Amino acid sequence: MQLFQNLMVLTGVLALSMISPGPNFAIVTSTALNVSRRAGVIGGLGLAAASGTWTLLTLAGLGLVIVHAVWLYTAIRIVGALYLIFLGAKILWQAKKPAAPEVARAEHSERAIFRKAYFVSLTNPKSAAFYGSVLAVMLPPQAPLWFSAAVVAIAVLLSGLWYCSVALLLSTDAVRRRFARIKTWFDAVIGVILMGLGAKLLTGA
Repeated sequence: MQLFQNLMVLTGVLALSMISPGPNFAIVTSTALNVSRRAGVIGGLGLAAASGTWTLLTLAGLGLVIVHAVWLYTAIRIVGALYLIFLGAKILWQAKKPAAPEVARAEHSERAIFRKAYFVSLTNPKSAAFYGSVLAVMLPPQAPLWFSAAVVAIAVLLSGLWYCSVALLLSTDAVRRRFARIKTWFDAVIGVILMGLGAKLLTGA
């Protein structure tokens, strides 16, 4: 019974961490609005895969290593910061371009979208801090295999449901029509936010 209670608490904590605004939300939002519903969902699946990866790393004990190994955490922070600045600058540069129509995407493009979302989440220092500290501390010691498997499944499922739902909601015809009128400003804001987050991480502020 105690393990089930721990699982419920972990589920709540994971859910709260995922719905908080950040680079993940910005990426899936921008992709769903600028490219297509399918692309947004693929980005959401990439973020879900990253959540599963972080959970597996935490269960393996690597989350705590990342947090406590200063050089490794610093490396992740710098790489993540530079990548966010690059993405933000790219979105800002392309802000005036019209949104792409809802068309079938090539496999390479879909893989690129998946990789971009996955890498954004995997190089996010906030993810390293959360999974390496909060989640690692909340995991019961010597938990059975079924419990660990359940935590991974819940992390992937929650992340996938949340980000894919965001992508589906924002890619409806009504939302996209409204978005078309403010696309330049929206992309500019998203670009500046990503660059700002990257600069903040880079300076350690």
